[in-house]
Amino acid sequence: MDAPLPLRSERASLHLFRTLPGDMAPRDMQDLMAFPFFSLAKSPRIVPIDFEAGGVTIRVEASAEHGLATIWDADILIWAASHIVEARDAGRRISRRMVASPHEILRFIGRGTSIRDYNRLRAALNRLQATSIMTSLRQSAEKRLHRFSWINEWAARTDSGGQSDGVELVLPDWLYAALLNDALVLTIDRAYFSLTGGLERWLYRVVRKHGGHQRRGWRFEFRHLYEKSASLSSFTRFSLELRQMARRQPLPGYRLSVERNRDGIEILVFARARLSTPSCGLPVNPLVPSCVDKHVPSRHRDTCYHASKTPNQDVKTGGYGTLNLDSNLKESNFVDVAGAPGLWISQEGTP
Repeated sequence: MDAPLPLRSERASLHLFRTLPGDMAPRDMQDLMAFPFFSLAKSPRIVPIDFEAGGVTIRVEASAEHGLATIWDADILIWAASHIVEARDAGRRISRRMVASPHEILRFIGRGTSIRDYNRLRAALNRLQATSIMTSLRQSAEKRLHRFSWINEWAARTDSGGQSDGVELVLPDWLYAALLNDALVLTIDRAYFSLTGGLERWLYRVVRKHGGHQRRGWRFEFRHLYEKSASLSSFTRFSLELRQMARRQPLPGYRLSVERNRDGIEILVFARARLSTPSCGLPVNPLVPSCVDKHVPSRHRDTCYHASKTPNQDVKTGGYGTLNLDSNLKESNFVDVAGAPGLWISQEGTP
């Protein structure tokens, strides 16, 4: 028997989509890959993200208690997207109301399954639910804005005997609509989950979205990438890390290099690595349609368009050596019952 649902919950009106365990290709959403929606920092970020370019407006706000959802928290959204698209393609009935065991979620995104990992999952769910996004992306009118949270609500389910029956969450309409559009979803390399740095993860998603399988690759000025990332680190620090990545080559399936144009401006060049295939074993879609209202020029010998400077302030940040799994861990008061994780404090709300 399912746990009683709150009277004000929207879950009662939605079909319950129970995911199935098993390997499948990870899918990511192009909107989330192309624009700055997540914090790249290890420490909690409260400073909002403000971004405007090409007719697209984005503002992401955090709660003081939880901070902004991080790029590591976005792994949960990739898990959700992967299961929804896989089930839809298989002819199964899908819904934005999903339920799965925490163990299945953690294994899919390459995490451990210790009590500490379950606590981290709970903290990530809280940040996803508490983060507020307002954007003009995919709105019928250019100046029309849509406000939502990455997760409308989530809850731990228990059966009649008080045993864990998984974790249930409800995705927002804005996100779910993107998953039903094949042109807005891309397969990513499973090795992405092993990338430890926030900037590495963000850059892979940008490269995968813009570069795809283009033989001659893509180019971005360092300054444009900096503005596009909404990073709080200084531009000097950001540029140093780009150069270091070009030396280390951490991005699966792609090669990075740094060039200078006639004015001495540094440019990051990325192209598909030879004889590289996605670790998931499935081909990726080489077609990468633009989600921006206005066309973005793409010329192999020139840089891409320039974005307007965002008002994000510069602060010093630490290096990127490990996964951001402990952010706001103080909020994770997990209760272990008979060795089985399951009794979490449910979180719900509306944007």
